[in-house]
Amino acid sequence: MKSYLLKTIGAFCAVAPFLVPSGVSYAAPADNTSDAAGARPNIIFILVDDMGWGDLNANWSHVKNRVRTHVYTTPNLDRMAEEGALLLRHYTACPVSAPARASLMLGVHQGHSRQVRDNLFDAPIENAHTLGSILRDTGYATAAFGKWGIGGTSPKYSGNSAPTAFARPRERGFDYFYGLFAHIDGHSHYPANLGRYLWENETDVTQKLKQGSAYSTDLFTARAKKWIKEQHGKDSKKPFFIYIAHPAPHASLRVPANPYPAGGGLTGGIQWGDERENVNTAFDDKGAPALPDSFIYPELKKFNRTAQRHATMVKRIDDSVGDIIHLLKDLGIDDNTMIVFTSDNGPHSEAGNDSAKGTFYSEAGPSQDPTFFKTYGSMDGMKLDCWEGGMRVPAIVRWPAKIQSGKVETHPSQFHDWMATFADAACGETPARSDGVSLLPRLTGQGTPQEGIIYTEFSRPQPTRTPNYKDFAPQHRGAARQRQFVIYLDGYKGLARDVKDFSKGAVTFEIYDTLNDPQELENLAGTSEKFDAMQEKMRRKILRSRRELDGLPRNAIPFLPPWATLDEKRFLEKTPVPALSGDELPKNTKPGLAIRQFSLGEKSIPWVPDFRQTHFSPSNKSERSRVGIHQEGFLSIPETGEYVFAAQAQGKAFVRLHDMQLIDADKLYSDGEKADSFMNVGTQQQTGTRKIFLEKGLHPIRIDFVPGKPCGNSSSLTLFWTRPSGKTEKISGTFFSHANEK
Repeated sequence: MKSYLLKTIGAFCAVAPFLVPSGVSYAAPADNTSDAAGARPNIIFILVDDMGWGDLNANWSHVKNRVRTHVYTTPNLDRMAEEGALLLRHYTACPVSAPARASLMLGVHQGHSRQVRDNLFDAPIENAHTLGSILRDTGYATAAFGKWGIGGTSPKYSGNSAPTAFARPRERGFDYFYGLFAHIDGHSHYPANLGRYLWENETDVTQKLKQGSAYSTDLFTARAKKWIKEQHGKDSKKPFFIYIAHPAPHASLRVPANPYPAGGGLTGGIQWGDERENVNTAFDDKGAPALPDSFIYPELKKFNRTAQRHATMVKRIDDSVGDIIHLLKDLGIDDNTMIVFTSDNGPHSEAGNDSAKGTFYSEAGPSQDPTFFKTYGSMDGMKLDCWEGGMRVPAIVRWPAKIQSGKVETHPSQFHDWMATFADAACGETPARSDGVSLLPRLTGQGTPQEGIIYTEFSRPQPTRTPNYKDFAPQHRGAARQRQFVIYLDGYKGLARDVKDFSKGAVTFEIYDTLNDPQELENLAGTSEKFDAMQEKMRRKILRSRRELDGLPRNAIPFLPPWATLDEKRFLEKTPVPALSGDELPKNTKPGLAIRQFSLGEKSIPWVPDFRQTHFSPSNKSERSRVGIHQEGFLSIPETGEYVFAAQAQGKAFVRLHDMQLIDADKLYSDGEKADSFMNVGTQQQTGTRKIFLEKGLHPIRIDFVPGKPCGNSSSLTLFWTRPSGKTEKISGTFFSHANEK
């Protein structure tokens, strides 16, 4: 994507702060699916569950401070890393599954996820742009396979509400879905067992598996291969996006029923049998149902029972990845297919939900032991921890046409960057709502990389602590996990744990150089004036980058376990968002906001673009074709207190104050409505407008706007505020300014 620095074009905002210049018209978007075949890649995103950074062999050549005694092979993942890019510092959005998946799918960090945050499970993600919808609306065929877990489920905490739930995959951008709707159903690796539900779109197809011998990794691999073959045969010129979310290697340590079939691709490997409505590995060589949970890779039998099972689950994923790449080569589409492989969070130590010996299993399932293979790698921490071991995840990107073999990327990135990356690869636009930046400049070496944000917040009301593993530094063992915050600033990680107050001086960050100290042994806080000053900068950065959750109140979700309803981070509401001060203040300002226009042409834009990273070219002020508008500058807050903001537009708009999402007048907005700063846009239940506590002074503001139907001789966007006194009014142009570049 091109990156444009804003330049001042007049100061008309001083008179009419949100008036688009007259003569600008908005034509109906044209379909953009006729882009040249082959120019845009197919995209496959493979997400595994609780696979640690240290489970990826390719990472260990970059480890200096920890020795792994026990090793098993993952040849396909190793080859994928050799042929693509290895991201050594890629971070999940949250050290637990459902919130991490919500942020991934929505392209936002956890400070902006409107409904699924902290330790909330099986609540529905909001009706907003997703990885699926931005690619579908850019001309891609889209499909999701495996574990969904972010759609909302029944009061019985199971997946039988898929046909009517608020956030079904096909309502969030996917043409086709085959998988497990409920989070809890992903804990069983034989979906037809234990009363779990398997869905094809909104149809329960669990009983089609009959004998219950279909292993989840095999099942979703076979179904994905079948869909790719069908899609290629139907329209080989139309690119596709596939999201494959394997439940392995999380929860119950259940293994396959058979060895992985020889070969791969079109004729070998895992195959779906239409006549049997099942996967080929569900049967033995005589055609009878195979024995579930019975196969261990021979090379692993030297290890203990727990290690055998964990490594078998990972190796099965490795075989699946190799099988899919084989298929892409057979179809002649490997070169222009981008494959991303990563995990939702760090490793676990759980037994899962089907840990007992029973009808389908020959033995009880043990708890995972992450110390045996050192699945946390060179780091301390695991799932639920905001130490590096819980947050840093394995990540490989392979795209032969664009990414040079053997690339190693150490710059930090996070889950919300994938939306911007895929939009960029698809020659589309990153939604203004996304918190991410495209990783393509770093991956391909083409273009100028932009700095993104690495931010995490996580509260877990049920008291837990970091395990006392001997590999972990003494100061990390038994660390409290309640109310954790992570922010990266100037290349350093700030970690605050067990936070109860966010006012100035009340929160203390541990500060680490995670590039050179991945185990976080040396806390740099308090070691120099530089790091003393960084404490307040980190606090300010967080307050300026997030909004308080205003989705469904936890106590209004009846199917959550009781302990999940106890904790809220409401103390953040009592702390004002800091205004600019000291060196942050501009030296000189001019009235109004700086404006930049972009020629939109006839390309379809189903959302408000982030015009800071765009494929559109700048236009001049007098241009009469369709334009997009970016305004940027400062809003002067006249008094410290609580504010509510609103926008009224002819068109679509998205407004940020600092880096926080202020007003969303985009996906669900209709011309002429008033969209306010209520965070709950697109969620299942709206509970009232949440006010924003702001400090008196200058606050950076930026507005992305796609004008709609003309209003008189112009198209307009007007901002309102309700001040602490309770008075609601249009925001006068006198409150806006921008930096004077001269």
